[in-house]
Amino acid sequence: MKLKSVDIAQTASAATLVFEALRKAIIEGELQDGEPLRQDEIARLFNTSRIPVREAISRLEEQGLVTSQRYKGAVVAGLSIEEATEIFEFRALVEGEVIRRAVPQMSAGLLAEARACCEDFAASPDPTQWGDLNRRFHWSLYSACALPYHLSVVDNAMDRVDRYLRTQLEMSDGMEKANREHLAILEACEARDAELACALTRAHIEGAKASLRAHLAARQAG
Repeated sequence: MKLKSVDIAQTASAATLVFEALRKAIIEGELQDGEPLRQDEIARLFNTSRIPVREAISRLEEQGLVTSQRYKGAVVAGLSIEEATEIFEFRALVEGEVIRRAVPQMSAGLLAEARACCEDFAASPDPTQWGDLNRRFHWSLYSACALPYHLSVVDNAMDRVDRYLRTQLEMSDGMEKANREHLAILEACEARDAELACALTRAHIEGAKASLRAHLAARQAG
C-alpha cells in the first residue's frame, strides 16, 4: 500500500490524521480504484489501533471515496460513467452560481492571488501537482462567495473526481485547453463580469465532463 508510515500513537485526533492521509492518497491516485484498505496494515503504518482506522474508513465511505464489498471489505470506490456525469453536471450548476456570487466581492488581493494560482498551474511540469494546483485556482476565485455550505459540497464533489484529472490533462491538448479556459474565467472575474464568469465556469466543467466520460468509456472498453 502506497502510504507513508506515521507514528500517531500519542495523537488525540488519530482518526482525523488517518482520514486525511487516506483521502489524500485516494484523490492523488496513489490508492487505485478497487484497492483494498486493510485495517491491520493501515494501523501498523500509523502505529495506532484499528479503532481510529475504522472511523476514518467510515468517514471516507460517507464521502463516497470508499465502498464496502462482500469478501473484500473496504475498497477504494470506482466511478461509473453515470456517476461521473451526475457529479459534473451538479458541479457545473453549483460552481457557476458560486463564482457568480463571488465576483462582486473579489478584492484586488484575491484576484492577484488567483492570477498567481493560474500561472502556477500553467507553468507546472509535474503532473502529480496538477490536481492540487487546479483546485487552488478555482478555490481562490470561489472563496469570496460567502456560501460555506455550497463550498463544502463542491469540495466533496471535487474529491470524487480529482483522481482522474491528471489523466484528462495528459490527453491530447488537455493542459493547453485547461490553461486557456482558466485564463478566460480569470479575466471575466477581473472585468467584474459575473454572468460571463458563471457561463465560462459551467462550460469549463461541462468540457471536463465530456473528457472524463470519454476516458472512462475507453477504460471500460479496454
